[in-house]
Amino acid sequence: MATKKVQEDKKIEKTEAVADKPAEVIQEEKVEKTVEVKEDKKVEKAATKPKTMEDLLADSKYKLVVPQKGDSLKGLITAKSKKALVIDLGAKTEGIVSEKEYDFASEFIKELNVGDEVSALVVSSENDRGQVVLSLRGAASDAKWEYFEEAFEKEEILDAKGVETNRGGLIVVVNGVRGFVPSSQFGRDFVGKVNNLKGEAFQVKVIEVDREKNRLIFSERHVSEAKELAQKDQALDKVKSGEIYEGVVSGVMHFGLFVTVEIPVDESKDKEGKASNIGYVEGLVHISEISWEKVNHPKDYHSVGDRIKVKVLGIDEKTNKLNLSIKQLINDPWITIGDRYAVGTTFTGKVTRVESFGVFVNVEPGVDGLIHSSKLDADKELKVGEDVTVNVENVVPEQRRMSLSIVLTEAPMGYK
Repeated sequence: MATKKVQEDKKIEKTEAVADKPAEVIQEEKVEKTVEVKEDKKVEKAATKPKTMEDLLADSKYKLVVPQKGDSLKGLITAKSKKALVIDLGAKTEGIVSEKEYDFASEFIKELNVGDEVSALVVSSENDRGQVVLSLRGAASDAKWEYFEEAFEKEEILDAKGVETNRGGLIVVVNGVRGFVPSSQFGRDFVGKVNNLKGEAFQVKVIEVDREKNRLIFSERHVSEAKELAQKDQALDKVKSGEIYEGVVSGVMHFGLFVTVEIPVDESKDKEGKASNIGYVEGLVHISEISWEKVNHPKDYHSVGDRIKVKVLGIDEKTNKLNLSIKQLINDPWITIGDRYAVGTTFTGKVTRVESFGVFVNVEPGVDGLIHSSKLDADKELKVGEDVTVNVENVVPEQRRMSLSIVLTEAPMGYK
């Protein structure tokens, strides 16, 4: 109670003191207090005012980028001309793409506009004008891969131009990027005529895009034979192992022959009685299935464009391609070789191979016999391609072996 009374007495004294002052004095005291408050704030503000660039950046919470060679940065395009591109990186100076770097990415730059954000690589932190030198190679490369990935997904038709041929097909340029069209990916109209496409324009579709392996594969067939390829699934359903079909050699590699096999998908016939509704399925005749005899290279037997018959051995479920054979269109000669060349039979054949343990002589296509070194004349060296008359000493068809010996066609030295 005493404390409350003291507070009330002070309040009354203060009120009375104010009441005793003229109004002008009271107003003057209020102005002085306001000025004092403003001066205090001014002093406080002056004390915190930034004095250096670092203080200013810290006060504005702005982060200055200091580009270093090799840095990958993002920035906004602020200017674009026919020879240079200016990019704001948030650094003390703007970056510039010019000269060789501009030329390399010119196709990519054509699609850019002022205000676009791009990723750039710092080539040099400062040129003679104090500008940061930038490269858009990475961004241009990414854009190109994205272009082909999208074209692949949408199955778009693209314009290609032939550059040069090699054993496997044709190198092409599509949208400024080099790619490859394998021989097996050309339609029937171009089979055997790929060389004619150098410098020529034609249409393709993307069938493989692999950034990591830098692999870009196109197909002309997917454009010119789109209808037939669309029937591939139907054709695969109709294929039977063991059946014989016709096809066209579409590629020759060291490991075998690629063949485009024609599969009738229904019973419809043309005026000549041939199947009119055909589906096309790719297949491979491995080098071991070309002939019963030893094959050094498939090109010795067939060329691109050759029309041949093949036997289906099976279907590769992973690739949906056919495993084919040419040699199995005829019986294995070893099965009946004993009937045609009984022990004691004499014949003339050509030397096909010379080894340290003996000489191989061709009996007939797919069958070679061996003259063991112990039965050779040490004074007479046989050479590959040479004719030699031999005698059959033993035949083991199951092991695909035939033993031979040389038949003397002239009297030996010293014989009387």
